[in-house]
Amino acid sequence: MLTRRLLLTATAAAALAPRRLWASSTLTLGSLQIDTLSDGNLVLPGDFILGGMPQDEMQAIVARYGLSTDQLTPPCNVTLLRDGTNTVLFDVGAGPDFQPSAGKLMEALDTIGLTIEDVTHVLFTHGHPDHLWGLLDEFDEPVFPNAEYMIGQAEFDYWTNPDTVTTIGEARATFAVGAARRLGVIAETVRLLADGEEPLPGIAARLTPGHTPGHMAFEIAGPTPAMVLGDCIGNHHVALERPEWESGSDQDKALAATTRLALLDRLATDGHAIIGYHLPEGGIGRVERADTGFRFTHEV
Repeated sequence: MLTRRLLLTATAAAALAPRRLWASSTLTLGSLQIDTLSDGNLVLPGDFILGGMPQDEMQAIVARYGLSTDQLTPPCNVTLLRDGTNTVLFDVGAGPDFQPSAGKLMEALDTIGLTIEDVTHVLFTHGHPDHLWGLLDEFDEPVFPNAEYMIGQAEFDYWTNPDTVTTIGEARATFAVGAARRLGVIAETVRLLADGEEPLPGIAARLTPGHTPGHMAFEIAGPTPAMVLGDCIGNHHVALERPEWESGSDQDKALAATTRLALLDRLATDGHAIIGYHLPEGGIGRVERADTGFRFTHEV
């Protein structure tokens, strides 16, 4: 019998080759266990990410990955960290109000036997819908009742500023309205983070602006350090092969490209593991230098 707790799903061919449905990847760093949980995927017009890039070269890159330039369906990987005491989520997914293909985090938690009461901390990389809109339940109460919520000071200030909805642009105005409403609910209790601050022992907040004004990645100490990227590296194709190209998904395109290039250079040099929100097959891997730019590999 099929149940919500089923980790394996069958398709016409899957009787011979079942695949994991929710818990996508696991990384162990000493005493830490890091899992990525699927919140589903987004469905985006290709131009949202690829618009404005040099078309011939961009199309050649995307084709190498077997993707369409008309529509992209990036996965959404919510990171879960457990250290034996704390149960930490990085972002909370899209919830039910953004896209029907996303908002599956509750089912993912269910498959690994966690309840909403088990989550002790939630750290937000940024305020976009697919990362933040899963914050509230149908009664406009925080979904995770026992969690301490944390977000970067600059990111919180941006989304709660009444001027943001009129300056962000018509296409993203609903992003601003939705973020302000959700962050307003936790405004009195949320912890606001500065660049370099440790929200929890062994986790450092790193300002990585451009995708949004106060976007933060989170660096996790361990035998092999790891970086929870959020969207500062937003895909495994053009963002790595040509990180200097500006992307339509970023709010400050030039700043995001500068951030991305510097971060990729550091990650490749230092050998950090990475966890990417929109990277494939669970999003856990490494960055390596390539002939032009960089590449993402699942080897950890």
